[in-house]
Amino acid sequence: MSLESHVGRRVVNDPLALRALAHPLRLKLCALVGREGSLTAADAARQLGISQALASHHLRQLAKYGFVEHADAGDNRERPWRITAVSHRFEAADGSAEAWESVELLDRYLVEQAAAQLADWQQRRADEDPRWAEHVGVSQSLLYLTLDEFAELKQRWDELVAPLARRRPLGDVGDRPVDAVPVNLTLVAAPLRPTPSGG
Repeated sequence: MSLESHVGRRVVNDPLALRALAHPLRLKLCALVGREGSLTAADAARQLGISQALASHHLRQLAKYGFVEHADAGDNRERPWRITAVSHRFEAADGSAEAWESVELLDRYLVEQAAAQLADWQQRRADEDPRWAEHVGVSQSLLYLTLDEFAELKQRWDELVAPLARRRPLGDVGDRPVDAVPVNLTLVAAPLRPTPSGG
């Protein structure tokens, strides 16, 4: 399996792993386990309104391709699951149509998820600490960049996020401040089509 993982960040470029994750229920499970830190199949099934057997099956498929793993359990009961990386980037390394289809599905899902979470925040903003509102929302920039400049920008973004991921290991609730909440940071970058005039 061609998975490169470092500092809570994973580049997924194996076509089989891409296809395994590009499944609506698996995407929901992965997001739920990540948000909770660790979760049993029974708890995941209750939250998603599905059978425990179905949740277990899809969690095992996610584990097969390295997206989740078993977390330590305090007893001999059902072991909880945890995600293996805070950040993902998806690449169609083999350039196949199937791999690109999976990458595009995953990209669209993450953008739609981010938009839905922003809309949810807007609905409950009045009930939250007003200091959050100063920083939450969409920041948009339109820049003229070379490919090298864009690559540098992406690298700097990754370098900014990595120490924050290291500071709070997934599932480690003990080291998490009581006022820490899950925050979705989704970077969307898309080169625009040039205007006919080239301007």
